[in-house]
Amino acid sequence: MEPKKVEKRKILKNKIFLYLTEFFSGMSLMAVELGASRLLAPYFSSSQIVWTIIIGTIMIAMALGNLYGGRSADKNPNPDRLYGRIIIASIWIGLIPVVGKYIVIGIAAVMIFTVSNAFLVWAAFATCMIIFVFPLFLLGTVTPCLVKYTVDDLDDSGKIVGRLNASNTIGSIIGTFVPTFVTIPAVGTSITFLIFAGILLALAIIYFLSSKVKTAKVVVGAVVFILACVFGHSDSFAFWESDLTYEGESVYNYLQVKEDENRVILSTNVLFGVQSVYEKSDTLTGMYYDYAMAAPLMAGINDKEELDILVLGMGTGTYATQCQRYFGDHAKLNITGVEIDEDITKLASEYFHLSEDIPVVTYDGRAYLNVIDKKYDVIMLDAYQDITIPFQMASVEFFNLVKDHLNPSGVMVVNMNMRGKEEGNMNQYLADTISNVFSEVCTVDVPYATNRELFAVNDPNFRQTFTENVKAEKNADLKSLMKKLDKNLVDYVSTGHVMTDDKAPVELLSMRVIDDLIGEETEYYKEIYKEEGLEGLINALQ
Repeated sequence: MEPKKVEKRKILKNKIFLYLTEFFSGMSLMAVELGASRLLAPYFSSSQIVWTIIIGTIMIAMALGNLYGGRSADKNPNPDRLYGRIIIASIWIGLIPVVGKYIVIGIAAVMIFTVSNAFLVWAAFATCMIIFVFPLFLLGTVTPCLVKYTVDDLDDSGKIVGRLNASNTIGSIIGTFVPTFVTIPAVGTSITFLIFAGILLALAIIYFLSSKVKTAKVVVGAVVFILACVFGHSDSFAFWESDLTYEGESVYNYLQVKEDENRVILSTNVLFGVQSVYEKSDTLTGMYYDYAMAAPLMAGINDKEELDILVLGMGTGTYATQCQRYFGDHAKLNITGVEIDEDITKLASEYFHLSEDIPVVTYDGRAYLNVIDKKYDVIMLDAYQDITIPFQMASVEFFNLVKDHLNPSGVMVVNMNMRGKEEGNMNQYLADTISNVFSEVCTVDVPYATNRELFAVNDPNFRQTFTENVKAEKNADLKSLMKKLDKNLVDYVSTGHVMTDDKAPVELLSMRVIDDLIGEETEYYKEIYKEEGLEGLINALQ
């Protein structure tokens, strides 16, 4: 039985349109992959674990698409079928901004009540499988089909396949840079999905119109895409909230600002977490920032005319602002902030009243330490966000770098925001690593929160200095809090774990902690569900 011959459409005869198809398919695939990371990050973090799942599931989709596309092209080499699949892929991608966030929330809710371990892994994997695998599977059929349509002579097969792969690769490169540096910061994740869905749809429509082939897929695709543009253009991830002061996206983060009569809050996470807070009444925040203010007292602020403070992970400047409020009359404060996300720094001056006297450098914290020689009295490390802990800022090499930038009596204070209970948890590894560098390490847990503050120095008299400075403190609220902190401060005893630049399994360690936290938070609701069913659970959540 002779194989079916490829039906040549006029638009395909010079092969340029086929190369364009390969180019835009590769571009759209990478754009969707990057969009997937942004869609998942506010709910499941942007850790290496989540990235691994995204890349892994997409590679699965592509592999299956290649297998199916090759077999389909041999069995029925009609290009109408390929461009019909491209329309379906474009429709699916266009609908992600409309329904994607609801699917993520639904999956998270189901997983919380059904998965006991590795919540992030299973929730992120299920989300990728449901939302992203099918359209990328369809795009995975493009290359083997195009090879079938373009190879007329075996003598030219290598050259043509090389051109096709080059077109796909160049498209993928552009599809990597454009979303990250252009579309997502400029118009957001939702519209980025719509842009690339529109590109794929336009490609297929041009094919069918030029070939004068009537198909309902073109009409359906155009109608659905228009509806997706109408209902899916919103950049809101927290779609259940209507009173946000600001919501947007930067190159690095989803950004959300809430404001009430007492405070302004920044969150880069939809489901949980506060990254910065501004108290309008000049009071203590009631959060870990207050406990971290023990560092200037440990560094002997009352005995100094000037105090140099460096904040790595500045956010919108909560720690710097609080230090100015409570220590501005103790000594001249020279505060410098380092924040990698320039858009957060813009929010700091617009909504959080960060003083113009405090310079903020847009830089990675470790890279900044590598290029400066200045020494500080206090270095505040607040660069850890939920499960997302930069491994390069959690290693013994990094903490040695911090030590080299501290004065002899200088203090490093670290906000560890997910204290764990099990042996070998993330904070234990961090504290052990720090103990390998500093001679004096102590910790204190922040009440009614998951934060733990760690103080590290090489001055054996720092506790005495702290006690004396607390006694001299004139602000009654701060003095009371610091006395409480002094009583609860625990000298840390290392258990020997050391993380290095070469080996720092921060994602797996953090995942164990967040699993414990999720388990604790949901146990109450699980019991209600067991005893009273869905109706009782809904009543409890209201």
